Amino acid sequence: MSTPSSPDGRLTGLRLDAAALKTLAHPLRSRLLTALRVGGPATATDLAAQLGTNSGATSYHLRRLESVGLVADTGDGEGRRRLWRAATESHQWEPSDFADDEDAETALGWLQRDYSRHLGERFERWLDVEPGWPPAWRDAMGMDDSWVLATPEQARAMRAELDDVVARYRRVGQGSPSARRVAVYAVLYPVDLDRPPRGGTSG
Repeated sequence: MSTPSSPDGRLTGLRLDAAALKTLAHPLRSRLLTALRVGGPATATDLAAQLGTNSGATSYHLRRLESVGLVADTGDGEGRRRLWRAATESHQWEPSDFADDEDAETALGWLQRDYSRHLGERFERWLDVEPGWPPAWRDAMGMDDSWVLATPEQARAMRAELDDVVARYRRVGQGSPSARRVAVYAVLYPVDLDRPPRGGTSG
């Protein structure tokens, strides 16, 4: 990763404001940030080759991401050989932060759908190569789904507990030659989409 995790295993993060959200909600910028977080520091030229674009466009969009604190210039190299890194390991948001900003709401909707597509693409890439991996890895990976009956407050508490578990395992394999990075996604959404609650947040 491009930036160190905190001592308790939690990722360094940035709470998106409206400006950062609107900047990030762009096909190339979203992929640039992901590439830097997964692959570590890189130049605009290297990123352009990786993402199938040109270094001029990559440089421009890296500067836009830098303007809202999502990426940073490492200070190494010059021009298109400047070395860029992700400023943090993660970013967060609360939809309620943007309730009165129609443009931000639109950007958030696009970004979440983009991440959903990205998850599908990455998981299908794993399925393509899975037969060539050892049985122990194939058995350890995979998908699970379930459902709970909960209030918003209880759902938030569950998410916090899941975050604690992931943080505890953040570097558990460090030093082992057989350890590999494993992607962990958590997605929560209501099952009964035709029954939105009325009034307050609890029930």
